[in-house]
Amino acid sequence: MDELIRRLATKAGIDDAVAEKTIGIILGFLRSEGPSDKVQALIDKIPGAEAAIEASARGGGLTRLMGGGLMAVGTRLMGLGLGISDIQTIARELFRFGRDAIGADRMGEIIAETPGLSQFA
Repeated sequence: MDELIRRLATKAGIDDAVAEKTIGIILGFLRSEGPSDKVQALIDKIPGAEAAIEASARGGGLTRLMGGGLMAVGTRLMGLGLGISDIQTIARELFRFGRDAIGADRMGEIIAETPGLSQFA
């Protein structure tokens, strides 16, 4: 997880705490909206991912009010101070990390099978 946090923080110019929260939010979204077996394979390759997902889900009241899906994720990420270009940079870097971790084909399937995600690939 530390390697991924550093990569995202460096690429997006954000601090490590925001990068870690972002990872939890995005992986939580993938878990709920993407192909579960493929997403779980990715999560299993990232030490600390489960804890990051759990930590990002703790603000559940506001999340429930916003609904689900990609728009809710975007709203939560913007709430961390990220802009659209930051979110795109982070998503692309996370997908690059995923390709390295589980292979380009499996990561491509996650992106293709998760609603709205292809625009960030």
